[in-house]
Amino acid sequence: MWPAFLVEVVAAFLLQGCLGSSSSTHSLRNFYTGVSEPGGGIPRFIAVGYVDDQLFVHYDSDTRREQPRVPWIKKVEKDDAQYWDRQSQILHGWEQTFRASVENVRNYYNQSKGFHSLQRMYGCELRGDGSKGGYDQYGYDVRNYIAFDKETLTWTAADVPAQNTKRKWEAEPAIAQRKKAYLEEECIEWLQRYLDYGKETLLRTERPVVKVTSQAEHDGTETLVCQAHGFYPKAIETTWRRDGEVMDHATFRRDVAPNSDGTYHAWLSIKVDPKDRDLYRCHVGHDSLLEPLDFAWEEPGASNLGLIVGCVVGAAFALLVAGILGIYFYKKRQDGYKAASTKDQNSDSSGSNLAI
Repeated sequence: MWPAFLVEVVAAFLLQGCLGSSSSTHSLRNFYTGVSEPGGGIPRFIAVGYVDDQLFVHYDSDTRREQPRVPWIKKVEKDDAQYWDRQSQILHGWEQTFRASVENVRNYYNQSKGFHSLQRMYGCELRGDGSKGGYDQYGYDVRNYIAFDKETLTWTAADVPAQNTKRKWEAEPAIAQRKKAYLEEECIEWLQRYLDYGKETLLRTERPVVKVTSQAEHDGTETLVCQAHGFYPKAIETTWRRDGEVMDHATFRRDVAPNSDGTYHAWLSIKVDPKDRDLYRCHVGHDSLLEPLDFAWEEPGASNLGLIVGCVVGAAFALLVAGILGIYFYKKRQDGYKAASTKDQNSDSSGSNLAI
């Protein structure tokens, strides 16, 4: 099956850099992509939705149906028998809008016929402190195009051609008002509802297993490697510390990555003088831990879980606790949450006829 998986994979990658990454933050994010020349397995329009970093729905112009990607979203059918029909209808509207918009933007840039893509990325987040966030932005041919500022109710154009869209949308103030209402109200309500449906997976915590190993280098130095495995949720604090001092400037790390079982793993290393090895600790903080823990290197043959040498005194971690760029690879979570009204839509219906 194509191609669609590329959008899903890249969207998942983008989630690492979109809004906040705090473990007490939950998000609902949507990614739309439309192209001028479909074919070769690439649909004219594709939309995917994520709760936190979990893909849960998918739509494309070939099937013209929004479809579930995780078992828990099927619970919505008991509360709202028309959910899938309504969502598919809304996204079909966006499909038509994107078809017209791709051509409009191509003309704004005075471009000839050829392969062009229009991307939209929008969503909302609910933070552990109760505050909310939301965004809506567009890209064209893998470049920034225009973005919505819900505080000022204005649009920021990335260049001169995008000014055409900015003028068009700001000429109708109601557009921004509807957009703000969706991001701050409907989107948040649906996020809360989805977190309730998927709480067994989205709101669970899995404790990381941490191991510190050592490798001698040719220049007489030593590389300490700290590996954290099997944790959930994804957000984790990992740092190398020497006598309590954070050594970020000397730390090499890889991005937190998924495991096949839905958990995550993290990896960070630091080059040290062997005689100073015992001064270094791998500091790990995660929602599954009441307090952050420090781990030191241990002699080979000892427990492979690492030596817990101390707990950092501090407040316990709070337990309160949406691709657009798929074309780039072709070319370059609580029971207490209130349920959303079934008359609301997950997909943004505040401007399904809002062409660029």
